[in-house]
Amino acid sequence: MTETAELVDNQFLRQFELKVENEMAIIEYSLQERKIFLTKLIIPDTIRTREFELEFVDMVFSNIKERNISVVPTSPEIAKFVRGNRKYKRMLPVGIRI
Repeated sequence: MTETAELVDNQFLRQFELKVENEMAIIEYSLQERKIFLTKLIIPDTIRTREFELEFVDMVFSNIKERNISVVPTSPEIAKFVRGNRKYKRMLPVGIRI
């Protein structure tokens, strides 16, 4: 479902956006120094599947990893994603455990 969709970092609204099937999936964030706080995950019910959610969050983490900044997941869904993906635990700031 996300193969042809393009992830957009809308810096004005401070959110990552992924448009699929005329619907918009969003992860809101707050950027402070060299940390990005992922605060809210919004996926419309019409496109929400576990697979889509995992792909979307993975796309966002890959984007953040390219920028070489730390991630602080404050959204419960995103924290759960980090717990299930060891490769992204290295992106947490020192002293933060999920």
